[in-house]
Amino acid sequence: MARANGEVEALLREYADLIAITAGDAFKARAYEKAARAIGGYPGDVSRMDADELRGIPNVGRSIAEKVLEFLRTGTVSAVEERRARIPAGVRELTTIPTLGPKKALRLYEDLHIASVEQLAAAIEADALCDLKGFGAKTQKNIAHGIDLLRQAGGRIPLHLAVETAEEIVAGLSAVTGCARCAYAGSLRRMRETVGDIDVLVAARRSAPFMDALCALPSTAEVIARGEKKTSVRTHQGVQVDLRVLPPDSWGAGQQYFTGSKGHNIRTRTIAVRQGLKLSEYGLFDAGSGRSLVSRTEEEVYGRLGLPWIPPTLREDRGEIEAALRGELPEVVTERSIRGDLHTHTDLTDGLASLEAMVEAAAARGYAYYAVTDHAPRLYMQRMTDEKMLAQRERLRELDGVHRGMRLLHGTELNIGPEGELDWPDTFLAGFDFCVASLHSHFDLDRRAMTRRLVRACENPYVRVIGHPTTRLIGRRPGADADWDEVFAACARTGTALEVNAQPDRLDLCDEDILRAREHGAKFAVNSDAHSVPHLAQLRYGVGTAQRGWLTPEDVVNTWPLRRLRQFLGRGRPR
Repeated sequence: MARANGEVEALLREYADLIAITAGDAFKARAYEKAARAIGGYPGDVSRMDADELRGIPNVGRSIAEKVLEFLRTGTVSAVEERRARIPAGVRELTTIPTLGPKKALRLYEDLHIASVEQLAAAIEADALCDLKGFGAKTQKNIAHGIDLLRQAGGRIPLHLAVETAEEIVAGLSAVTGCARCAYAGSLRRMRETVGDIDVLVAARRSAPFMDALCALPSTAEVIARGEKKTSVRTHQGVQVDLRVLPPDSWGAGQQYFTGSKGHNIRTRTIAVRQGLKLSEYGLFDAGSGRSLVSRTEEEVYGRLGLPWIPPTLREDRGEIEAALRGELPEVVTERSIRGDLHTHTDLTDGLASLEAMVEAAAARGYAYYAVTDHAPRLYMQRMTDEKMLAQRERLRELDGVHRGMRLLHGTELNIGPEGELDWPDTFLAGFDFCVASLHSHFDLDRRAMTRRLVRACENPYVRVIGHPTTRLIGRRPGADADWDEVFAACARTGTALEVNAQPDRLDLCDEDILRAREHGAKFAVNSDAHSVPHLAQLRYGVGTAQRGWLTPEDVVNTWPLRRLRQFLGRGRPR
């Protein structure tokens, strides 16, 4: 079931935005942002906590705890409703544009009466903002790009929210009497980074009980259409869910058909036709006699077509059919393949949990090794010092091997400066087991400068992974403008791995970039970038993205045994 923590986090973030829009206290807005983040990453379920327990969460004081309890009790918060009523709907619509802050949105409304995304786009096109202070050419260009990002996203849902919704619905329908199988399909099963709607399949002899159950689920806000074979609903979060009930004997064919993609299905149906067969959601049939040949499992369907079972994440018509026919389909990396997480944070910088809590949680996941990589000093708001980092190293050495024999690596996430420079000199970097280097600022450098910056970081002998390489935030910030083929080639040449960052709003590198980098011979690291204990489980999204990029365990350094990983980490270092 979806945790109440996520709903509370969203509410408090909205309240922080509302405070900012109404020119409220900036300190108060930041306080609610911090509380939202702390609750979202807190391992305990806030719906089961009283006021004293809530105040035990970092950054949650008495007033915030009271609002959380009010929301959990009534579903609303009076202070939030009051702020909402004070802000025109048009201003709130404008704040959905990436790169446009709440104060600028309010100015646009008050000074130019702009109250929609389309009105703002038209105003920029007509150069109507040129005399408005703070809206120069560069700002207008950024806002226009934000509008483009918003339009591209459309009504699509981030992967992790779709998974949470789908798993809740699957759990509810699986409990209905007569359910033989239940699972989600479509682009969600293919682990696309955003999802238009959610397809859920049930195998059962009678459909009516499942249509009734879907309509009655607490998450269902509206029934769009109801039929014997298909019912569509919309959740309270605005997500459309399509349920189809199939005969149990058609389960495999139905899964194959409704998982897609469209291009992949066209290819499989074409193969069927060439063999005198007909493939549908109900099975694979002899085209002449209509006799059913196979349908119960996907493996049977693919096998009868002369193909091995193809992992859903590969079914994008990007050469997987040809590879399967040649016997060259990759054995893709799985979550079980991952032996350790190489990019995580603690409360020494911007994490929410202690070193001890993060290490214990990592060990519970069965890892053989685990790296702690708190931020380096040039991310100034984290206030890192040499002394703090060395003290953490000493404590980490004490914990090494204590939890289920898991070995610990002391690392850091370095900041790549505009010239490719790093936070610490090589003499200090030499003391770390492992260094991740990432872009955290100066995103607007031109292509040549950005490329040079990244290549220089790759060439540092102590950098072993480039973290969230493009810096993109899905639907909010585009990736950095660089000659990525040159960067990928530099990574292959220097033995620097590229991260597949599993944070759901990043998934960086994306699948298409992974495919390109793999052609250059680069290696990869699939990491959670966890800032709290629950974030460790987000690794699944990084693994799904890695699969979509055709990565095998051989391609991913943190599937390797520790001895081989240490050899990789030490390669190229000065002796």
